[in-house]
Amino acid sequence: MDGRRRNPYELTEETPVYVISVAAQLSGLHPQTLRQYDRLGLVSPDRTAGRGRRYSARDIELLRQVQALSQDEGINLAGIKRIIELENQVVALQQRVAELQAAVEGAAAAMQQREAAVHASYRRDLVPYQEVQQTSALVVWRPKKARD
Repeated sequence: MDGRRRNPYELTEETPVYVISVAAQLSGLHPQTLRQYDRLGLVSPDRTAGRGRRYSARDIELLRQVQALSQDEGINLAGIKRIIELENQVVALQQRVAELQAAVEGAAAAMQQREAAVHASYRRDLVPYQEVQQTSALVVWRPKKARD
């Protein structure tokens, strides 16, 4: 969520509003097919207090996807279930990657702030040490003669 309070009466694509007969009509499937998909765990709608099924717009889209995979691609229901599980796993992993990227960016920003604070605390009266190269040159020192 984005931090704002949601209107409890606002309909989203995840709001379970369609009874099985309407969901069957919208998806182009027979109600018995929807019950079978629910038993197999392919599309699991929400339930009312009286255990009636309520489908969301997202469920209807998933029903259409299952039908297309079955009829158009010839994939059996076990294969479709595995495809759906893998797609859900990909979505979950993408969300986790986004969370971790945000955490890394936050940590990097905090580290840069701490580094800047350390640099700001350096004493400015110190002179940086530079190593002198050793040579074999000979320097002769002669004191100047005092003038009378």
